Amino acid sequence: MPTAAKSALFQKLPSTDDLLQRPELSALSAQEGHTTVAESIRAVLARLRHEISSGHLNEKSLDVALAGLPAAIERQLRQSLRYSLRSVINATGVILHTNLGRAPLAAATLDHIRDTAAAYSNLEFDLATGERGKRDIHVDRLFQKLLAEDTQSAPAAISTIVVNNNAAAVLLALNSLAEGGEVIVSRGELVEIGGSFRIPDVMSKSQATLREVGTTNRTRVADYERAITDRTRLLLRVHRSNFAITGFTEQPALDELVALARRRNVPLVEDLGSGALFDLRSVGVTGEPGVLDSLCAGVDIVTYSGDKLLGGPQAGVISGRTDLVARMRSNSLFRALRVDKLTYAALEATLLAYVKHDHDAVPVLRMMRLTKDDISARAQALIKSVNQAAHLELQLLNGQSVIGGGAAPSAVLPTSLIALTHSGHSADELVALLRQADPPVIARVEEGRVLLDLRTVFPEQDAQVAAALNSIA
Repeated sequence: MPTAAKSALFQKLPSTDDLLQRPELSALSAQEGHTTVAESIRAVLARLRHEISSGHLNEKSLDVALAGLPAAIERQLRQSLRYSLRSVINATGVILHTNLGRAPLAAATLDHIRDTAAAYSNLEFDLATGERGKRDIHVDRLFQKLLAEDTQSAPAAISTIVVNNNAAAVLLALNSLAEGGEVIVSRGELVEIGGSFRIPDVMSKSQATLREVGTTNRTRVADYERAITDRTRLLLRVHRSNFAITGFTEQPALDELVALARRRNVPLVEDLGSGALFDLRSVGVTGEPGVLDSLCAGVDIVTYSGDKLLGGPQAGVISGRTDLVARMRSNSLFRALRVDKLTYAALEATLLAYVKHDHDAVPVLRMMRLTKDDISARAQALIKSVNQAAHLELQLLNGQSVIGGGAAPSAVLPTSLIALTHSGHSADELVALLRQADPPVIARVEEGRVLLDLRTVFPEQDAQVAAALNSIA
């Protein structure tokens, strides 16, 4: 388009002040505020200028756009005032999807959060004595029940404290127990967790010195023993939760490290990462150690996440020897990393489900326990409810779900997938259309097809998925 023609189109655009004087927009300003309406007008006009500059608008199409300006401005305003953080439908089959908020919370958990957040609470108040209390007692009592269920093998004295995530838990443990000294860890366990945070970096911030032993693929207990000096403060074992090393490998058994720690009087800390309080073998997941397994084996301190396999809110949990946990509780860093009443409420309600053995009340556990037949029946019903036009095809396929969240990287769960193809749209275009639904439906793309896995879709959301598909059809 010639420059003169574009200039003429630019001149047809009204000013922000002119638009604010229009009756419909003036009423909108009175309702929503002058500033927010003016910002929406500028955003819409900026889009029109970009379209003109790009040559996507001619005089006729610009006139149509100008006629619809009030409606476009109101849509822009509504969008700018809506929450940025929204609920979405997770149809990826990744149960602990880090980008989608990891573990969804149970209904009872939400009720407990609402009850304690909407009023005052006894967060740090002892109702029996009328004196100041400690906030961590609300969950420590439940952790003690859960970590002492096996009375024959459970440790005698276990305490638990909570910080804001597992990286913080590792940081607090290292700083409290090893500041100024050395921490021995295998080279094969110097992992990088989400967001490019690395174990060596966390250790550096803790003011402890990293002492690497062994090689990437092979480390023996003798490597740890040779590295112990009078500067050694801890032995650290890091669970490789987000990857697996196979082939020519070797790693000390946990009981070997426990025996060495006892013999040399050096505490053993294990960063479990995911921290299962549930027997994952019952759903076919093996090789993922549980918190109680480690404590019963003699590990002194275990750190783990609240929002992964535990199925609760984001939190870092530290369980272990009471005397060592007491040192962490007295560390001033603990106050900087502590969690608020909402996290305690969510964690307490989640733990109560475990105490009651009501595992299906915890969404991530319920999703893991779903069978392939359960998912297939729902998928077939959903396919029947979708109006499949000639250009839209839905197929039922065998597939696999994954745990996600850096947990059990080698474990898969058999599932049934809905494969979606469209003659008029590529897979990337289809998955983008699903993201534009209300609520957004998040799927995955493999081999040119959009795949939906209902394992991670709540049953009450099936109708919303069908509605999104029907809108595409």
